[in-house]
Amino acid sequence: METSELLKKVRQIEIKTRGLSNNIFAGQYHSAFKGRGMAFSEVREYEFGDDIRDIDWNVTARYSKPFVKIYEEERELTVMLLVDVSGSRFFGTRETLKKDMITEIAATLAFSAIQNNDKIGVIFFSNRIEKFIPPKKGRKHILYVIRELIDFEPQETQTDISRVLQYLTNAIKKRCTAFVFSDYIDKGDYRHALTIANKKHDMVAIQVFDERETEMPKIGLVKIKDAESGSEKYVDTDSRNVREAYKQWWEKRQTEMDDAFKRSRVDSVSVRTDEDYVKALIGLFNKRR
Repeated sequence: METSELLKKVRQIEIKTRGLSNNIFAGQYHSAFKGRGMAFSEVREYEFGDDIRDIDWNVTARYSKPFVKIYEEERELTVMLLVDVSGSRFFGTRETLKKDMITEIAATLAFSAIQNNDKIGVIFFSNRIEKFIPPKKGRKHILYVIRELIDFEPQETQTDISRVLQYLTNAIKKRCTAFVFSDYIDKGDYRHALTIANKKHDMVAIQVFDERETEMPKIGLVKIKDAESGSEKYVDTDSRNVREAYKQWWEKRQTEMDDAFKRSRVDSVSVRTDEDYVKALIGLFNKRR
C-alpha cells in the first residue's frame, strides 16, 4: 500500500475507533478490565458504616480515635493484542474482510486502553511469531500499531495458536490482559496452551468469521482454494450431502472451540463480518463486570 493511501487509512481508522472508545466504551472498558489490585492511599476518621477491618490501629492509637485506611485501584494494565495474520484473514463475502474487522476492533480496544493509562503491545502470528511490538503508551504508539494492523505482511500463511500462546507466556513476565484475534481455524489443539496462558494472564478470545464460512451456498461446481495451505479442489455445491457435511464440520468446530474456552475459563465473543462489533464488545464487557 502506498504511503499516502496508508496514512489516509490510518486516519480513517483513528477517527472511527477513537470516537467509539470515547463515546461508547469509556467507562465499560474500565469496569470490565481491572487493575492489578488495591493500593493504600491515605487514612481518614472512621465513619458509621465503614468496615472495621479497614481500621488503622497504629493511627487510631496515636490519636485516641478510630481511623480507617483508604485504598485506590492500581489501574495501569498491560494489554496485549495477539493478531492472527494467516491467509484466511483475507476472506470476506460482504463489504468487510476478516482482516478489516480485526483491525477496527483491535484499534478500538487500543484507544480504550490508552484512555485508561494502559500500555498496548501487539504480537502478529501465523504458524510462527511474525512480529512483536513491545507494550507502550501514547497516541504515536497507537498510530504505529494501527499502521501495522493495516499493512503488515506475514512470512507464512498457516495458523498455530498454541505457538503464540506459549510465546506470550514466556515473553510477558507480569500479568497482562491479552486479546486473541483469530477465526480459530486451526488444525492443531491449542486448549492446553490456552489453559496455561490464562493461569498467568487474563485471556480474552475474539473470533472473527464470515457468514459464508458457516454453510456452503448452492452454486454448482466451484473450485475452492485453501487460503492457508494453497491447495485447490473442485466441490459440487449442488450436492446436498456435500453441503450438509460442510455444515456439520463447521458446527463441530465451533462446539470444540467453545468447549476449549469454557474449559480454560476464558471469556470469549464471536463477531461476524456483517454484524455490528460494537454490540458484541458491549456484551463482552457487560459479561465481565
